[in-house]
Amino acid sequence: MRNAGQLYVLSAPSGAGKTSLVKALLAARPGLTVSVSHTTRTPRPHEVEGRDYHFVSAERFVQLAAAEAFLEHAQVFDNFYGTGREQVAAKLASGADVLLEIDWQGARQVRKALPACISIFILPPSRAALEERLRARRTDSDAVIARRLADAAADMSHCREFDYAVINDQFERAVVDLLRILDGQGSDLRAGREALGPLLAALTG
Repeated sequence: MRNAGQLYVLSAPSGAGKTSLVKALLAARPGLTVSVSHTTRTPRPHEVEGRDYHFVSAERFVQLAAAEAFLEHAQVFDNFYGTGREQVAAKLASGADVLLEIDWQGARQVRKALPACISIFILPPSRAALEERLRARRTDSDAVIARRLADAAADMSHCREFDYAVINDQFERAVVDLLRILDGQGSDLRAGREALGPLLAALTG
């Protein structure tokens, strides 16, 4: 019987490229599985129920939260997101390595509940790059983009709480850095490293 799997927690401000990085990780590591979160937000084009998210009503979400069905849950903008407690526990018990894509609030809850998890924060190379990526989506209004940018600085101020931080400047390099962390070889990518100081000051100041 396999030992329990490893839980990885990946967080990033909106527009930092987390979704694309996760897809690349899954392609490189077929044994890695993503836990599908619950959300109350409206599905985006091409998103599929059960693959991208479990889409539920606000009423149903509140019921699940009250029943302590979530390992973590949080409100992000005007919607709720939550990670199913039992589904993560079952996957880890089976020996699978599990990846959670959640915000810093959820990551803090998971670290408290499961201290053995490995947490990673994705940073953009600059504020300008973050805005460019958000606009390239063409899914949000100018008002929503402005709010996302305003909240991104607050999100990134929590970067040091994580075990590791990866800068998504050159995509291929960022993927390699993430794979190194998964292989236990990312000691130079610790979130507390001194070299991150100037970038974090520019992103959060």
